[in-house]
Amino acid sequence: MLDNTFKAIVVEESSKGLFKQSIKSRNISDLPEGDILVKVKYSSLNYKDGLSFYGNKGVSTNYPHTPGIDAVGTVESSNTPNIKIGAKVIVTGYDLGMNTAGGFGGYIRVPQKWISILPEGLDSLDSMIIGTAGLTAGLCVNSIELLNHIAGSKAIVTGATGGVGCIAVKLLSKLGAEVTAITGKNSSEGFLRSIGASKVMIRDHFISTVKKPMGKAIWDIAIDVAGGNLLSGLIASMKYDGVVTCCGLVDTPKFDTTVFPFILRGVSLIGIDSAEESIHNKTKIWENFASKWKLNNLKELYKIVDMDGMMYEIDKISNGEQVGRVVLKHA
Repeated sequence: MLDNTFKAIVVEESSKGLFKQSIKSRNISDLPEGDILVKVKYSSLNYKDGLSFYGNKGVSTNYPHTPGIDAVGTVESSNTPNIKIGAKVIVTGYDLGMNTAGGFGGYIRVPQKWISILPEGLDSLDSMIIGTAGLTAGLCVNSIELLNHIAGSKAIVTGATGGVGCIAVKLLSKLGAEVTAITGKNSSEGFLRSIGASKVMIRDHFISTVKKPMGKAIWDIAIDVAGGNLLSGLIASMKYDGVVTCCGLVDTPKFDTTVFPFILRGVSLIGIDSAEESIHNKTKIWENFASKWKLNNLKELYKIVDMDGMMYEIDKISNGEQVGRVVLKHA
């Protein structure tokens, strides 16, 4: 029998525009209309969740609200024949955890078009260790593979201790790249080498050594989550036909460059948006993680927390202190 109540992290806005975060009991009737009701087993923490949690109106405008842009779980009810009750499914992005109640609650209700079936070879926990962050890294790698060879290449990843970065380092290393990881955390070299980085560079040192708009050609491929001077430096130091993927703005959305790296070295700059990517392409990436991209020893990347622990971890990711991935396990 379906239990109509569940626990959720809830963000509320006061009349004075202040935001309060707490763990509350919710009812399934509180959820929005949708095709599929999912009992959430795990969710994971992403940078956007921190923005929603603290009331960033560029992410979430409707309050009270439950963040969590990722969820994996079991279908409890379905009004479409394509997705059966009992199916294990993944939901990431679109409006989940933004203005639609997200994975930091025990249930979600969403449209069918947001749903991917959890592929064989990928269990529920691993899917959320990967999560939207890893999906984004996977979309970067997929775009790079269309234009360049990864095996034997010299790759560089910014924000390497974060969610996108650590999955990118691990995946590129698995695929045969020599990976340099850029981080602002002096204490993270051991962690980054343990997940596949051949070399670790401190962010400020990298920025200070790059001559812009064109410096020494060093890298074949790059994955950037930061924007700003890091992205400018990457573009300036790519080899001929190098590929840079841009998927974040944790430093700043602005960056300086000229046309020279593009017209004299044939550098490609590709933007990645995992939130609104087609469900067809998302599902292909999940299938890759279940097969040819399957990552071993994911336990070295994550910690698992309850809702109280997630409240603490949200504060850390918002302050740029997070290392690796954080997974929320529902009771």
